[in-house]
Amino acid sequence: MPTRRRWALAAHLLFWPQIGLAEEPSSAIDWLSESIGVSATSAPVSNGSKANLPPVAGERAVSSDTLPDPVATSVLGGPSLDAVGLLPSNVTGLPRNLWGIGRSDEIAALIGTVGQGDVPALQSQLMTLLLAEADPPVASIDEGTLLLARIDRLLTMGALDQAASLIDAAGAGKSPELFRRSFDVALLTGQEDAACDVLKSSPGLAPTVTTRVFCLARSGDWNAAALTLRTAQALGNVTETEDHLLSRFLDPELFDGEDLPPPPNPITPLIWRIYDALGAPLPTANLPPAFAHADLSSHAGWKAQIEAAERLARAGVISPNVLLGLYTDRTPAASGGVWDRADAFQRFDAALTKGDVTAIEQRLPLAYARMKDVELEVPFATLFGESLAKYKLKGDAARISFEIGLLSPDYKRLAKPDAANQDARGVFLAGLANGSVDGLIAPDSMARAIAPAFSDPKLADDLSLLVDQGRIGEAILQAMLRVDQGLVGDLTRVSEGLSALRILGLEDTARRTALQLMILERRG
Repeated sequence: MPTRRRWALAAHLLFWPQIGLAEEPSSAIDWLSESIGVSATSAPVSNGSKANLPPVAGERAVSSDTLPDPVATSVLGGPSLDAVGLLPSNVTGLPRNLWGIGRSDEIAALIGTVGQGDVPALQSQLMTLLLAEADPPVASIDEGTLLLARIDRLLTMGALDQAASLIDAAGAGKSPELFRRSFDVALLTGQEDAACDVLKSSPGLAPTVTTRVFCLARSGDWNAAALTLRTAQALGNVTETEDHLLSRFLDPELFDGEDLPPPPNPITPLIWRIYDALGAPLPTANLPPAFAHADLSSHAGWKAQIEAAERLARAGVISPNVLLGLYTDRTPAASGGVWDRADAFQRFDAALTKGDVTAIEQRLPLAYARMKDVELEVPFATLFGESLAKYKLKGDAARISFEIGLLSPDYKRLAKPDAANQDARGVFLAGLANGSVDGLIAPDSMARAIAPAFSDPKLADDLSLLVDQGRIGEAILQAMLRVDQGLVGDLTRVSEGLSALRILGLEDTARRTALQLMILERRG
């Protein structure tokens, strides 16, 4: 890089002292990039004056001496931030005063706890709660706490599009905490240049060294990026790992043949993007689901794309049609794992498209088994449930088609067991789909736990108190939590949770959850 003052950078590298790794981030999501460092108690900076910004856990904040431009601090916006949402009450069916007299910090903690049982219907209901427009809690103790908790839960689930929309509705530039989440979403979706432009035009956001150098380099100002890095090193505002990575990022030719430093723990989206820019992309399979979005890009291989889509579809954060498009994109050139799933999916899809009943009966069992291997039964049912119901199938295919119908969005209409499914299990499942199991035989322990919720639902005393206090949102979250707990312990908790969902008016969620508990057999 002749124009990047390679000689100057190399000379400074020889004499820079080495600094140990900083502590791991202390944020609610430990893999978020600490892209900016700003103190809410610092006085605003203006007219070129300078402020000493405290270090941020996990990544040291850059001193204003390192920054060519003056910076200013900002505080989180007004209490209305907690009311920001994307789905109005007439869409969600939830009351506007969803949180009542609840405390924002307690609700935030609960949001981070529920939805661990991998029940698709509960994941969908949680998504609705996170995106709902609602008045802030009456007992809110901190501006924006609940909004950040909702965004963080979406990020944890891998719902980047939904999180980005919620951040946009709130205004990413309104606070450092909102911006750094927006910045990470941009990094994982290939929109980092736009995020850097926002940072450049927002003097209230003080970038850390890594962010500053990254954005300067992305904009083509390599000299300013090198100067920022050298100054930060002299001031002790950059860690050893950041030093090595950023130096290579600015001039990789200087380090030909040298090994890259091992990635830190946790890996942030910014660190991930820098490794990618250095030609050493880190695999996303063992990273949080949000990182899987990076592999949906056309730059990733077909296998990586499918595996990423499987993770995100399993979490319920992308459309099943994304899976359909990727599974059928081309002919598998190998066997095993993802290739077997793609092959079985394609063969079944072709048979269904042709309307060949014999071929459907032959190919459905294998395709469904491959989907069960990766817990994608519900996306598969969403794609094919209605089409399958048009055919009179026999044998194992008939049973599978019936269950797929019950896992589909049109489960109520498709809950009609034929002669092949008129056993106690099939009849009980049909009863659940229709909301009544009175007089039906519960075929197993899960069915026995579910039955009371659909014959004589009762609201637990603690949940009844929440309802009396107008804390409907908390009651819903607690009901979901009971189902999660029941899957790893006392099954009576499943009955309590389902009963509460029905009494709180979430009948569809309760029915779909009960059906999925029996058909998918999600047990801890």
